[in-house]
Amino acid sequence: MPPSAEAQLLRLIAIMARLRDPERGCPWDVKQSFATIAPYTIEEAYEVADAIERGDMDDLKDELGDLLLQVVFHARMAEEAGHFAFADVANAISEKLIRRHPHVFEGTGEDAKATLNAKATWEAIKAEERRAKAERRGTADAAAAGSAPRDLFDGIGAGLPALLRSTKLQERAARVGFDWPTIDPVLEKVDEELAELRAEIAAPPGPETDKRRFEEFGDLMFVVVNLGRWLDIDPEAALRSANTKFVRRMGEVVKGAAEEGRKLEEMRLDEMGVYWDRAKAKEREQGGK
Repeated sequence: MPPSAEAQLLRLIAIMARLRDPERGCPWDVKQSFATIAPYTIEEAYEVADAIERGDMDDLKDELGDLLLQVVFHARMAEEAGHFAFADVANAISEKLIRRHPHVFEGTGEDAKATLNAKATWEAIKAEERRAKAERRGTADAAAAGSAPRDLFDGIGAGLPALLRSTKLQERAARVGFDWPTIDPVLEKVDEELAELRAEIAAPPGPETDKRRFEEFGDLMFVVVNLGRWLDIDPEAALRSANTKFVRRMGEVVKGAAEEGRKLEEMRLDEMGVYWDRAKAKEREQGGK
């Protein structure tokens, strides 16, 4: 029988402790901090998403291990500083899951299905948790918490990828009624923001124009994210898919140029476009997009 999950986890925690040992550990691991490890944590999460998108289960197993290492690494540093340990992390998420699923862990399943809307309950409990967190931090008193803008977006970290944070901000605002009634005004807003960006592109160049172009481009991206929310499309996943498609089609362009014995730098755009269109046609034949 292979070692149990508990045994393997304890082994990983022990390995991390050894790596962080000031005298016997790895110099690189010892000198790391929360701030220096955070970028790796984000990177590993994206690599997990990439493995899932590619359907590569062997790679997913490895990437999940890399992501788990990040959790163990942060927990070890916190334990060394006297803040908390891995067991506290695991206990906190276990308690949170039980608290947020009263329809599962309280009463009977049939009673829960008859009396509770699981998603509404989840959101209500999360809102209460945000209010409690704000109170602990001293950012607002219990009566006012949840009404101030700082609390409306509490828990949506500024360090999130911009597309993900934009989606979460707009979802949170929509839950309190700050949203268009239908998708039509959203589409109109996309056209409006694009027109404003076009106007700045046509304006005389200069520092102020550059600043306005930057702002208008951001506004356009923000409303496109909102459009994705209305269409129930994850903008991050959609952009990853578009990136993959671009790489795949450019691969066909490179292949076509090589067959001609030419370099891309030697080809005109319309010549490269022939191979690009050929790649699109091949995808349509294969049922792709």
